[in-house]
Amino acid sequence: MRIENKKAFFDYEVVEKVEAGIVLLGSEVKSIKQGQINLTGSRIVPIKGELWVVGMTIPKYRFTTDENYELGRSRKILIKKKERLAVEAKRQTAGLTLVPLAVYNKGSLIKLEIGLVRGKKKYEKRDILKKRSEERQIERVLKNKRPDA
Repeated sequence: MRIENKKAFFDYEVVEKVEAGIVLLGSEVKSIKQGQINLTGSRIVPIKGELWVVGMTIPKYRFTTDENYELGRSRKILIKKKERLAVEAKRQTAGLTLVPLAVYNKGSLIKLEIGLVRGKKKYEKRDILKKRSEERQIERVLKNKRPDA
């Protein structure tokens, strides 16, 4: 199971990727394993020397009995101190942002792929859309073209 933040790949240019753990409740793990997670619009912020993911929504697991469950609560990221310091230094010097790129399971653990990203300009996004459209059109023409016998 791998759930990607497709919007992040469109909006940002990925400079570096880091694998990290995430602190979750049991019902959240079950919900994620069913594919119920939304990474769109989420980001990673440093709070008191730790990294937290903000804006990630995990819907309530349907069989849970927790009445006070919060969909969009902030969740702590588990990352080695050396990696965190390296990522923080790069983020501050180069003016980059930390964004969750994907959530996947590694054995029985849920892992978060964090990306150190740089925002794309509007013209870069337009070029990508134009290129995709042209490729689709070429594929359509080649598909409709039948070999003469």
